[in-house]
Amino acid sequence: MRVAMYYRNNDVRVEEMPVPKIGKGEMLVKVMASGICGSDVMEWYRLKKAPRVLGHEITGEVVEVSEGVKNYKKGDRVFVSHHVPCNTCRYCLSGYHTACETLHKTNYDPGGFAEYLRVPEINVKSGVYILPENMSYEEGTFIEPLACILRGQRVANLKAGQSVLVIGSGISGLLHINLATDAGAERAEKIMATDVNEYRLNAALKFGADSVINAKENVPERVRKLNDGRLADCVIVCTGATPAIEQALQSVDKGGTILFFAVPEPGINVSVPINDFWRNEIKMVTSYGAAPSDLALAIEFIGGHRVNVKDMITHRLGMSEAQLGFKLVAEAKESIKVIIEPWR
Repeated sequence: MRVAMYYRNNDVRVEEMPVPKIGKGEMLVKVMASGICGSDVMEWYRLKKAPRVLGHEITGEVVEVSEGVKNYKKGDRVFVSHHVPCNTCRYCLSGYHTACETLHKTNYDPGGFAEYLRVPEINVKSGVYILPENMSYEEGTFIEPLACILRGQRVANLKAGQSVLVIGSGISGLLHINLATDAGAERAEKIMATDVNEYRLNAALKFGADSVINAKENVPERVRKLNDGRLADCVIVCTGATPAIEQALQSVDKGGTILFFAVPEPGINVSVPINDFWRNEIKMVTSYGAAPSDLALAIEFIGGHRVNVKDMITHRLGMSEAQLGFKLVAEAKESIKVIIEPWR
């Protein structure tokens, strides 16, 4: 079978690998669509494990099931989660599934940018979801990223009536913006977004932002002008750039919350005005990944058209164009969601 082997962002090669053999309790899935995530092009994160087949936003068709698989059959259209928690440790039982050691050790074989993948037994038991009939394979690639967004906004306690500032309008930022238009089944009071890229600022407006700010401007000052003299109730950081984090610290209102959805690479530290935050009861929270309940909710939101994922797809590429796909995502210019379809 063909795979897209990642060596670095500008070196993604189409190579041949054997189709994985499945064991007891496992299944083989024909990959129909696989989204390129922003984390796939973070070289500080990926190079240490290269070369490898990346891809964790996949949908496909079950082509083989082994002994012990009872809930799925050949021909099922599925989304498969790459990381699954144990659901029994103290972290899972406390609701912190993404801190579970099992979650960080699980994955499918070899990765989503392949024609076929083997789903291990633990993933079969806890990480396979049937796609609704009204959901395309392409739309299903948004299940994992949207689940992460849902978890993040829950952690930040985002509510209707709040003002929201999304810093960074890539795919994660746009999903946060679009979901915030549905916060608590009602719209967030005011949604503002930043980026340095005009294409993405226009996309932010398209997907629900009330106003946009070029990140090269004085962001806190612009927020006050756009938000009746106040800073933002909730600031969502969707880029690891240090200047963006500093803007977030300066743009949150008293009693507000900063959600660090993205962070800089290890070793980069940021100075926090902790005394001011203490005095003004400002909260800083983080969110990583998604739990099974988040994935189930994401399926419900996409299937119910409560988020507009279809229009976020800008590029549909075949396996032979994987290098182009990584280039588009890494450059972050005129693309939003790039999907690899191995059989295209």
